[in-house]
Amino acid sequence: MRYAYAITTGLLIAGTAATMTLQSPSGAQVAQNEPGTIHAAPAAPGAPMSFADLAARLQPAVVNISTTSKVEVQNNNPFAGTPFGDLFGQGQGGGAPVTREATSLGSGFIISEDGYVVTNNHVISGGKPGNGPVGQITVTMPDRKEYSAKVVGRDSSSDLAVLKIDGHGLPFVKFGDSSKSRVGDWVIAIGNPYGLGGSVTAGIVSALHRNIGSGPFDRYIQTDAAINQGNSGGPMFDMSGNVIGINSAIYSPTGGNVGIGFAIPAELARPIVETLKGGAKVKRGYLGIQLNPMDPGIFDSLGLPKNRGELVAKVEPDQPAARAGIQQGDVIVKVNGRDVTPDETLSFIVSNLPIGSRVPIELIRAGNRLSVTAVLAERPTDEQLASIVGGDGSDDGLPPTDDKTTQQAAQESLGLAVQVLTPVIARQLNLPAGTKGVVIGAVDPSSDAGAKGFQRGDVIISVNQRPVTTPAEVAAIVKTAKAAGRENVLLSVQRGATPARYIAVKFNTK
Repeated sequence: MRYAYAITTGLLIAGTAATMTLQSPSGAQVAQNEPGTIHAAPAAPGAPMSFADLAARLQPAVVNISTTSKVEVQNNNPFAGTPFGDLFGQGQGGGAPVTREATSLGSGFIISEDGYVVTNNHVISGGKPGNGPVGQITVTMPDRKEYSAKVVGRDSSSDLAVLKIDGHGLPFVKFGDSSKSRVGDWVIAIGNPYGLGGSVTAGIVSALHRNIGSGPFDRYIQTDAAINQGNSGGPMFDMSGNVIGINSAIYSPTGGNVGIGFAIPAELARPIVETLKGGAKVKRGYLGIQLNPMDPGIFDSLGLPKNRGELVAKVEPDQPAARAGIQQGDVIVKVNGRDVTPDETLSFIVSNLPIGSRVPIELIRAGNRLSVTAVLAERPTDEQLASIVGGDGSDDGLPPTDDKTTQQAAQESLGLAVQVLTPVIARQLNLPAGTKGVVIGAVDPSSDAGAKGFQRGDVIISVNQRPVTTPAEVAAIVKTAKAAGRENVLLSVQRGATPARYIAVKFNTK
């Protein structure tokens, strides 16, 4: 399973499903959910209609996906540390590593009569979207017939994959228009929970455009239809039998269903699936910036309304944002005429715009609203973006913390005692060349800064987006913010060689 905060991505890996009888329409092969082929039973007063006819029609196109791969595990040697230990080889724990076979189970659905299958990328990647595909993939039909599948294409960023099995006249389903879905609409999910085989659950659309923090392209349909481990990659249907989502994740403290499941909307999945099916690579727009997480304190410190805009933490050199004049500390509030909000994130908007397009961007810099135009580039791969920068210095070069400096920190407005950053201290802290600011000598642990993890040796580069190099400059900006009725100030903080980030800090109440 894949966890992000309390989000559990269910690896819907299952065994065979219950035997279903496919009622094929006469004549040419058509989709199982072709309009006019599904006849709903009348609903009783105050109750939903039966899902039986819908499920019977759709289940033949939903498949189980099992994978097999070779993994290396440590072989524990029960005789380690004894004269007989060498008989079992060497290795950590006294035993030599051994290669064993690992299996996983999930769900998928057929989208064409010649055997194209859609599932989640993590189903075929050992549970992690960034991993490569596993060795052997088997697709099992509801009538227990098995097919060997090959990977046609996969996209780790969206967690989608397309497989191909050799077959003709197979039952299949089509994508619907998830943009027309409304909160409260009935939906059913079909999949392979816990390897039990084809299972049908029903519920409603609980929320739309849900961001669950699992990646930059979050925009899920939330449902209370029961979704568990093994449902990943299975379809979510509306009452007309259209695929409006691909079940991908659950919110769960325990790993089981608690009534909060998430599906990738069809409006996002369909173009990616078509691209992968055609053997092409998914391309996304790219600005070349790193964003800083926003919280109410940051909005307050900047005097901005909540949930409007995202803060630029870093601008990559020679990329579209830099060429457009976007700077660190800018708050981007609108892209291509669309407001940047938690539901419409900047990454989501930009990634879905054409590469090479000229995009108008509105931003706020030092309280002033500006407009720039960026020409989008192609987003690099996840591997190219996953570079890691060096860490902290072990010796900060600062005088030892004593009762006096700790008391000074407690008396300061921010609960921080700061001093001038000298070249000697900068070298000891492993800071990038040219870093300017003030260095923290002590932190009041009972202050908001202490609660948010500020440490001795952190360097404050700016306060409320104004560069600072002396304690007096920090005090003056804090005094101005207090006079303006603010409860927070925004600090840009550098720790070692890691990129600077923005953190809002409340004034000390002592």
